Amino acid sequence: MQSQDDVEAAARDIGRRIRAVRNSKHVTLTALAQATGLSEGFISKLERGQTSSSLANIISIAGALKIDTYELFADAVPSAKATEIEVHHRASDSAFSLVEGTGYKYRLLAGAQPLDTMEVFHLVFPAENAMKTLVSHPGQEHCFVLSGEIRFIVGKESHHLRPGDGIYINSGIPHRAENVGFGEAHVLMTVVRPTDLSRSSSNHVDWWHLSEETSPQVRVASSK
Repeated sequence: MQSQDDVEAAARDIGRRIRAVRNSKHVTLTALAQATGLSEGFISKLERGQTSSSLANIISIAGALKIDTYELFADAVPSAKATEIEVHHRASDSAFSLVEGTGYKYRLLAGAQPLDTMEVFHLVFPAENAMKTLVSHPGQEHCFVLSGEIRFIVGKESHHLRPGDGIYINSGIPHRAENVGFGEAHVLMTVVRPTDLSRSSSNHVDWWHLSEETSPQVRVASSK
């Protein structure tokens, strides 16, 4: 289990990488704030390790800096090839990043290489989850509930998922998940990009741009 010190260290590492990339590209705080819609004060605190950020904000910042999201994670090692074999053991678990004010945590498990078309995240929702923002991005995703209970909202639909349940969606439809159980909820999220979208720095995709798509295209799998 990751300690609070591990979480804070991971946040500081991400902040340092953001500042290093921003400075190397001669991007001002003002310009980055305007490009992402985040405040200069928030970005400054993030760079100094004084606050943490949501995955959505990290992806937005990476897009504005024209880099891939994996470049901001300490354990990701760039490669010119797609991943062929990658094994994960509990002893080598990477630290979680914390979303300030919600208790929501996430970590990238796989899919860090530039030519990978799939990314796998471990998400942890606290007992009282405060994230209410709908997000959308190109591609498809599958969320599998490992423990706890999750309400997954996709467009105008709402689905109650328990351990062993999963949901597969067109990620272009605005969606979000919230914890509706009594304890922490753990979710394994797999996201696949459209095959025609490059992951090169010159063509970075902002996964979390809100979509106007309203027609549900949802597949739900139940453990029952």
